[in-house]
Amino acid sequence: MQVIVLADGDLGSRAELDAAWPGWLEAGALVVAADGGARHASALGLAIDRWVGDGDSLDEAGLAALEAAGVPMERARPDKDESDTELAVLAALRLGATGLAILGGLGGARLDHALANLGLLSMPELAGLDVRLLARDVRVRLLTAPDASGRPVSVTLAGRAGDIVSLLPAGGDAMGVTTEGLVYPLRDEPLLVGRARGLSNIRATDEATVALRDGRLLVVETPATL
Repeated sequence: MQVIVLADGDLGSRAELDAAWPGWLEAGALVVAADGGARHASALGLAIDRWVGDGDSLDEAGLAALEAAGVPMERARPDKDESDTELAVLAALRLGATGLAILGGLGGARLDHALANLGLLSMPELAGLDVRLLARDVRVRLLTAPDASGRPVSVTLAGRAGDIVSLLPAGGDAMGVTTEGLVYPLRDEPLLVGRARGLSNIRATDEATVALRDGRLLVVETPATL
């Protein structure tokens, strides 16, 4: 089951998301709003199934409207250790999520929030799940290898020829990177921390694959139209 997490940053319109990432929204997906991310729901044509947060970025009128609509609400203390988006991800897991699309987690005035949200991809609770950060101009996933059986991991990227794919090591060197369907192929090669070798590759075909033998690798996709 897919769960959509609505964070409070910029994400683009529904039409832009549909054009950039066809099929991003699965039938029957649930929606968890992280505090002010609730404001995105109406414009996206989504109904909120749960709201979480400390209420510092959604005014009292917005909170009252959610309550009146019967949306289950989990109000947190302002002096919590977790971000509102992290709380929303944990709520999504309690709802039984097998896949997550986090919208509004990257764009906005706070770079520190964007970095923290990228860090959420490394949460141990998300191991083995299909998790992505999504906006009209970017889609980000994290590969972590090896898997529980000691084998390499891979991801299939559905998109358009000409789109940009950047492969960035996270938390250490990424070893044994292999690609198919990219203009500049990698064949069981390392991508090293502090080096930009994996930046701005180009999709040669509509479908590409990236495999990783060991380490962590951010897969960042950008539509060529940008």
